[in-house]
Amino acid sequence: MANVTVRNIDDSVIDALKAQAKANHRSLEDEIKHILAQQVLRHTRLDRFRERTAHLASRTADVPQTDSAIVLRDDRDR
Repeated sequence: MANVTVRNIDDSVIDALKAQAKANHRSLEDEIKHILAQQVLRHTRLDRFRERTAHLASRTADVPQTDSAIVLRDDRDR
């Protein structure tokens, strides 16, 4: 595993991270690892979602699409 050093972090950020770590029953180091892993996972999921939606959009590129606001309004009016 690699090591990373981050310098000049604002004291208020460290204090907030320590409080968050304590609330989650983790050490400060484990809390930071958890936050970083969650961010990477979030971005990976978002990238996959964008790829899937782009693929779906490409499959219906020639099909006229109805504005969802119109569909919702029509449904409410029933």
